[in-house]
Amino acid sequence: MEYGLKDLGYQYVILDDCWSAGRSGSKTLMADHIKFPSGMEAIGDQLHLLGLGFGIYSDAGSLTCAGYSGSLGYEGIDAQTFANWGVDYLKYDNCFNEGEAGTQLTTYDR
Repeated sequence: MEYGLKDLGYQYVILDDCWSAGRSGSKTLMADHIKFPSGMEAIGDQLHLLGLGFGIYSDAGSLTCAGYSGSLGYEGIDAQTFANWGVDYLKYDNCFNEGEAGTQLTTYDR
């Protein structure tokens, strides 16, 4: 669907918190298939066809700020999942970080 977002200066459409349905048996994040029945890769493909970047939200903690599955301990798996979906931009929060934050270096090293 064409809304003219690119013509208005938008470069990305970013899906914020609450898009996830948790983790699969292989520990990858899953999209909520009620909210996104075509899946995230299809969303990314549609946005790219419109000339827009695909952004998504995750969190450096065990949970996102809204209580969905976070990326703590799954950073590599999640980065690969986002790449597979064609994500161009990651909005990354720091809720529920389980004490694994505090300095910029600690967060950077993670």
